[in-house]
Amino acid sequence: MADDGGFKMPDLGNLVQLAQDMQRKVADVQAQLAAKTCEASAGGGMVTATVNGQYDVVSIRIDPEVVDPADVAMLEDLVTAAVNQAIEKVREMTKAEMAKLTGGLAIPGMPQLF
Repeated sequence: MADDGGFKMPDLGNLVQLAQDMQRKVADVQAQLAAKTCEASAGGGMVTATVNGQYDVVSIRIDPEVVDPADVAMLEDLVTAAVNQAIEKVREMTKAEMAKLTGGLAIPGMPQLF
């Protein structure tokens, strides 16, 4: 019998099973994230945006006091800021959930959700 220097072939069946388990866990996390929302506001709460875990804008609330037909640009800026802040919160939430799953490691071939 030849000396293989201590090298042992990995169990490919076990690796495939681990990959399949990880795919199932990722799918579960994605489904859980889709059910969650993040909310952010701009202009001292004058505009509030809610975004779900799939990065869909779920709602926009605008305080009537901020609606000024003479200054539509300000309202547009507030809406944009609120949406972007809510998206950033979703991004942070997604990173945190995926870090729980992967132990904080970047795994090649793993879907990047953030």
